[in-house]
Amino acid sequence: MSAPTAPAELFRHSLKLLLDKNIADWVGLWAEDGVMEFPFAPPGWPRRLDGREAVASYMRHYPDHIDLHEFPELHILQTTDPRTIVVEMRGVGRLVETDGPFDMTYIAVVTVEDGHITSYRDYWNPLAVQQDGADFAGSAR
Repeated sequence: MSAPTAPAELFRHSLKLLLDKNIADWVGLWAEDGVMEFPFAPPGWPRRLDGREAVASYMRHYPDHIDLHEFPELHILQTTDPRTIVVEMRGVGRLVETDGPFDMTYIAVVTVEDGHITSYRDYWNPLAVQQDGADFAGSAR
């Protein structure tokens, strides 16, 4: 089955892939030159990833550290630009290393062109990565 191309449907599909721990197919939703930004990233965490390969490298070990179970709160808002959505969501699961709870709130601004994510600004809660076992991105904290 091919991925949907409309921004909201593509984003919902991306969440299913994350829940299925299918990082390879999740990365496949990205444009070759797609950009992922983290405006609230704490020191030692990346603030910008340029290109699909950088996104793939960043996400490669995500399931080894965070076991997502669900996105119980998901609101997708269409902007005046039909390519861009604003997403409010909450991801819930567990931290693999400690078996502790994982509960993260996000706001994301996502742009999709030609069926691929070209821009993803992820305004996640930096306080959540202060927990042991949440450091999947190899920060220096």
